[in-house]
Amino acid sequence: MPLPQLNVYRHDRNSRALITLAGEIDMESVPLLRKTLEGCLRDGIRTFDIDLTRVVFCDCTGLNTFIEAAQQVSAADGSLQLHYPPPMLTRMISLARCSFLLSNPVPAPMPATLPVPCFETLRRLAPVAPVASGGVL
Repeated sequence: MPLPQLNVYRHDRNSRALITLAGEIDMESVPLLRKTLEGCLRDGIRTFDIDLTRVVFCDCTGLNTFIEAAQQVSAADGSLQLHYPPPMLTRMISLARCSFLLSNPVPAPMPATLPVPCFETLRRLAPVAPVASGGVL
């Protein structure tokens, strides 16, 4: 029998829960995560601390699950915080502008467009290369 790709450990204290996740969070394992978070809400938990120290992978379905759970917990006058997410998840959270999920929020990503003075400096430093039609050089 194969090992589960996500292990979930739940430790309750009054209306607070520490949920420690280990493994991979993806489409296959998200139902287990949802079931755990919904069970906590049903049991009266209102403060969720989710430790991601041992998570090796999390895709967008995992991020969506955390966002949905945060909304449900917030509607129940609670809070959900992610602790020690892997770098890729931290980057996804930053790009999605969901730093409210993090216990230590990261700054928002740099804007896609450069300010005019910076753009002018880059244009002077880097010569423009022609682009071949129908593709990228």
